[in-house]
Amino acid sequence: MYQMPLPSHIKNLTPQASVDLINQHRKELGNNLVFLGHHYQRDDVIQFADFQGDSLKLSQLAAQQTEAKYIVFCGVHFMAESADILTSDDQAVFLPDMTAGCSMADMADLDQVEMAWEDLSQHFPNMSKVIPVTYVNSSAEIKAFTGRNNGICVTSSNCRFIFESVWENDPEATILFLPDEHLGRNTAYEMGVPLDQMPLYDPFAEMGGITDEQYKNSKVILWKGFCSVHAEFNVEQIQEAREKDPDVNVIVHPECGFDVVQAADASGSTAKIVQLIENAEEGSKWVVGTEINLVKRLAQRLEDKHIQVRSLSGKACPCVTMYRIDLPHLTWIIDNIAKHFKDPENTKLYNQIRVPDEIKEQARLSLDRMMMITQAATSAT
Repeated sequence: MYQMPLPSHIKNLTPQASVDLINQHRKELGNNLVFLGHHYQRDDVIQFADFQGDSLKLSQLAAQQTEAKYIVFCGVHFMAESADILTSDDQAVFLPDMTAGCSMADMADLDQVEMAWEDLSQHFPNMSKVIPVTYVNSSAEIKAFTGRNNGICVTSSNCRFIFESVWENDPEATILFLPDEHLGRNTAYEMGVPLDQMPLYDPFAEMGGITDEQYKNSKVILWKGFCSVHAEFNVEQIQEAREKDPDVNVIVHPECGFDVVQAADASGSTAKIVQLIENAEEGSKWVVGTEINLVKRLAQRLEDKHIQVRSLSGKACPCVTMYRIDLPHLTWIIDNIAKHFKDPENTKLYNQIRVPDEIKEQARLSLDRMMMITQAATSAT
């Protein structure tokens, strides 16, 4: 994605001048503008967020802000795409820096996935028995592929609900899980699926590097993809944390590797991590295997409850692509939007995320199926 250089009048602003300019434009725009801030976003950006959350929650919230003409998504590219898919044609979604991508989403492109689908068709005579299930951390094209092949999107919060729904509908179905191998493996294993029934499809290997026998016995075919942030955590870090303090609680995100999740006391989505620690006993101690900005904000927020929170890793584990959205880029995009609001005829908008209508329609199918299944599962409990 091309990102135009920032103009000098924005680059030369002091941090405080940037803050003042953003706040000025927010007053001018009023309800026409909504800021969405992902949990992993840096502090100098998240301070402006009208809503904070994970990618899908923020996209759903964006769709609910029907008065908002301009939606600024402080996250990464696939998140802004999801917001554009779920919002109306009268709303425009913007990403402050177009280079804010996601390495995991990039690990499964459409050509690769279509080739994999062709490989699978040689081993499954009835392809209606193969259900693509796609993590929300994927491109709009992959969500559209999933939608048109009767598949479903998932988040880390509802992945189990979706797997259960697939197998309740057809106990003999095989799931093709994209693009994060770890979330798929950890979820299925928790449900009792043996590891030897979850072969790993490598898009760079012949037939995905999977044998005929493995295809035959598979319940979940995992795509070879991962989150670079959560790959930083390991079992040795957990052992070291417990050696330093036997009373510590270890919680990790299910995007972490299988061994890490098995060694931890608990695992869960970003929302589950936040909820569990916020509701923990006063004085409890936690080490967390997820992105550092979320961990730091949790630690600060819970100081009054004397709940100790720190990162599982001894080094910072930021989402480096999310970090590309900074105060200067945010200032620039808001300044551009404010000028367009005042003079739309003579102002060109930059960094608007537009998903083509055909892709949007097909991707929406996978998201709608997910939300229908999740709503039914949560209302039943």
